[in-house]
Parts: sequence; structure tokens; C-alpha cells
Amino acid sequence: MSWLPDEFVHPVHVPVPGTALHLRPIREADTPLDYPAVMGSRERLWEIFGPAWAWPPETMTYEEDRIDLLRHEKEIAAHKSFNYALLDEEETAILGCVYIDPPERTGSDGEISWWVVDDLVGGEEERALDALVPRWIAADWPFRQPRYLGRDITWQEWLTLPRAS
Repeated sequence: MSWLPDEFVHPVHVPVPGTALHLRPIREADTPLDYPAVMGSRERLWEIFGPAWAWPPETMTYEEDRIDLLRHEKEIAAHKSFNYALLDEEETAILGCVYIDPPERTGSDGEISWWVVDDLVGGEEERALDALVPRWIAADWPFRQPRYLGRDITWQEWLTLPRAS
């Protein structure tokens, strides 16, 4: 059985209220925007995601990022997991990402996490995204027990949970 209903259609454009930003599924073609966003915020992102995902490595190359985005694009198409890029109106910059994944640990039916680039930390765009994500998940995704990693459970607590079967 899949982690999502067969008839589920994932959103393809999600405006972030009160901003000129939106979310859309990331693609391999986004590498020129993604690589500088990730590497420009790499130290903070490593503090968040490093212990759990070993990402983003200090030595990540442009080509490794491209391969990673191609994997994400294929996983989105197959409904295996989802990576949404946070983009400006013209789609000239990636300003963060939202990940929606099947549960790796017990106790939820979907695991959601997100980040913004260093320049947006603490600002209105980050606050708008923080407010949007749980509402969006509740309204548009078929989860009964979503888990917001780094929000309603720390990454350290999550790592101690038993693995989902």
C-alpha cells in the first residue's frame, strides 16, 4: 500500500499569503537557483539537517546538487516524496524548500520539514511560510498524523524514535 491514496493529486503552485513568494515542485532545471541557495546557507542547514540526513555536505558540487534535484523530480512524479521550492514571483531565486516525506519513524503518516535561506531567517517571509505550511498540509494533503520535524518534535527526538516498517 502506498503512503498516499492512488487518486491524490499533489499541488503544483501554492502562494505564500502576504508575500510575493510561492511553492512549486522542484525540478532538475532549478539547479542554477538551488545550488547558491543551499550553499549560501549551508552551515545553518547542516545544523538543522546534517545529523539526520547528512545534508548539505560541505563539499557538495553543482553536479551533485543537479543529481539530487533530478532524484527529487522523479520521486515527485512517482509520489514517493515531495520537495517544494520556495520561489520569488519571477522564479529567479530559490529562497527555501519544503519537504513532504513518507514517515521514516513511527508515529506519523507524513513527515514535513522546511527551511529558508539565511537572508530570510526571522523575517516576514519566514513567518508567512511557517504559518502556511501546517495549514496547507491540513487542507491539501491526506495526512491524519503529520509530523513537523524541527517544529513539533526536535530532530534529536525524531532520531531516537523507532524506524517505521
